[in-house]
Amino acid sequence: MLKKFLAVLLAAGMCLSTAACTSGDSNSQDESQSSTTDSATESTDSETESDVAYIKEKGTLVVGITEFAPMDYKDENGEWIGFDADMAREIGDALGVEVQFTVIEWGNKLLELENKSIDCAWNGMTITDEITNGASATNPYAKNAQVVVVKKDVADQYSTVESLKDLLVAVEDGSAGQEAAQAEGLNTNDVQDQATALMEVDSGTSDACVIDLLMAGAMIGDGTSYPDLVTTVELTTEDYGVGCRKGSDLTDFINEQFVKLYEDGTMTKLAEKYGITDNIVEQK
Repeated sequence: MLKKFLAVLLAAGMCLSTAACTSGDSNSQDESQSSTTDSATESTDSETESDVAYIKEKGTLVVGITEFAPMDYKDENGEWIGFDADMAREIGDALGVEVQFTVIEWGNKLLELENKSIDCAWNGMTITDEITNGASATNPYAKNAQVVVVKKDVADQYSTVESLKDLLVAVEDGSAGQEAAQAEGLNTNDVQDQATALMEVDSGTSDACVIDLLMAGAMIGDGTSYPDLVTTVELTTEDYGVGCRKGSDLTDFINEQFVKLYEDGTMTKLAEKYGITDNIVEQK
């Protein structure tokens, strides 16, 4: 009889233990599912975060630039001006925020965007595969080309790509000019920006440089700081756009503003002011 009673107690204890384990597993599964759901929600929120809302909340549009006339350069008071700088201020006004210009290493523009050190890269930026794959580009707003610049007294010797093969060619690191020069197999001297590339040629430290046609039009020739420099070979033609973070809603916002600024004549007036009227792309 005693043995039978003990057997009953043992069976009851096993049932209780099994129930407790089942309850624990259920709670653990619920917690795991809840954690997974929270993680998925956080991921979705991160992917759908609005850059426009983020910029409005912090009250500033941070624009990554380099010194590049006639797009971004300083006036006699040390204020940033230029076609791109003035256009960026128009976008800032539309957002209701202040515009802050910050000079960056142009080759690091994608990293700067990703880290949110800047909100957009806007400095006569050529729309390349690098940009479309690693970031987001607006619709083109201007046309440009990459051109070779040399001293006027030797220009007739360097009228073809082949004639440039033995030269040391200064290029801005991370720029379309660097890409174009390297694609042609030229011997490049990578420098900080296009302004430095021009100084390299003027001083004789480099034999030639590759810069944007728009910059060449504003910076070299009669009546400029570099009257003894001229353009020779045109290596590429290209489109300018504004670089934003991958998937950013700021891209669409700027595109919408481009249309408005083109239709009300603002874009044309600024193009006339900075001498790039023939380069502007119609916004539709």
